[in-house]
Amino acid sequence: MTTAQEQHAVPEPSTVDLTDPQTFLDVDPQAMWRRYREQSPVHWQSVSGSRMPGFWAVTKYADVVDIYRNNKDFTSERGNVLVTLLQGEDSASRKMLAVTDGPRHREIRNLMLKSFSPRVLEPVVAGIHRRTRELVEQALRLGSLDFVTDVADHIPINTIGDLMDIPAGDRERLVEWNTQTLSRHSSEDSALDEVMARNEILLYFSELAAKRRKNPGEDVISALATATVDGKPLSEDEIVFNCYSLILGGDESSRMSSIGGLIAFSEHPEQWRRLKDGEVGADSATEEVMRWTTPAMHFGRRALVDVPVRDQVIKAGDVVTLWNSSANFDEDVFTDPGTFDIARTPNKHVAFGHGPHFCLGAFLGRVHVNAMVEALRTRVARIELDGPPQRLYSNFVYGYSGLPVTLTAEGAS
Repeated sequence: MTTAQEQHAVPEPSTVDLTDPQTFLDVDPQAMWRRYREQSPVHWQSVSGSRMPGFWAVTKYADVVDIYRNNKDFTSERGNVLVTLLQGEDSASRKMLAVTDGPRHREIRNLMLKSFSPRVLEPVVAGIHRRTRELVEQALRLGSLDFVTDVADHIPINTIGDLMDIPAGDRERLVEWNTQTLSRHSSEDSALDEVMARNEILLYFSELAAKRRKNPGEDVISALATATVDGKPLSEDEIVFNCYSLILGGDESSRMSSIGGLIAFSEHPEQWRRLKDGEVGADSATEEVMRWTTPAMHFGRRALVDVPVRDQVIKAGDVVTLWNSSANFDEDVFTDPGTFDIARTPNKHVAFGHGPHFCLGAFLGRVHVNAMVEALRTRVARIELDGPPQRLYSNFVYGYSGLPVTLTAEGAS
């Protein structure tokens, strides 16, 4: 239950603006979402200056999972994050897997699963662990560093870059565009930067896909560029938007979880000790890091028909946001959810979403975070934060643009 002290410190749901990225910098999210779950688990938020009058914020785990599963009464095709849902449309609708429903969604998903199934990716796993160990060892030689730019930024992008055969010299640019597309470094950055970054990525993949169509290789872009569904090739928009989706999802989520996991271990020394001593394995710790960090704070849907949820009726056409960052801390599902517990079981978090749109790259995301947890466990003796983490300015990604740390190697005095 929310304490009297928290009641005073945490604003009423009716006064919170979930569209404002500053909200997620100013308020303790765990305390804020606890209050939503207790007082207004299906909450209507009015919005001014938008095509849509407002949206529903759904915060209980059971309701979030039910709506994720229900692709009959809810659609992703009008957008799946707040920024596009409130515009009333998504330019990638029916071109990108995440905002496509029905038979076309199944066809494109099955096509892409050929490149992203655990069986196909198994040979990649050893390389991810090797690359992560090398980066952590390099960080240990530096001693003091920025964990974001010196370590985390280089891992997922190189894996997905290898799978898509993106030239090594282009990858750093793509990481920066990715971050700008989903978030801003601060409130001083322009929303126009987000649009420009998205357009840069789309143009980049349009040019790369054209080259692969002429000279295909063994990579994912070539697979999309030369694939057929019912005897017909994918449209250029489908190829480009799904490349965009892969680079975005494949990089951002596991990168932010790895950074958040390092912070969590530094702030919870007893859990760090349990990991180091081998009391708890890396697989279990990985799942708790994913739950604890929940980089994708929400996803969204539009209602196709009137749907009752608890004591509210979501009307046809309404925007519905599903807050993973609340569901993953729901007391009805997770025992003592405000405790970082790397031995937590069961741990059925929704960090990767749920249902028909469950993240295609979930296996790869887990491998990236697992590799980081394992590299830290075996090679790092001490983690010391040298200053406050720099948070991203976003209502979608809970993540970081900078993290000054000192890492001490095992065996160092």
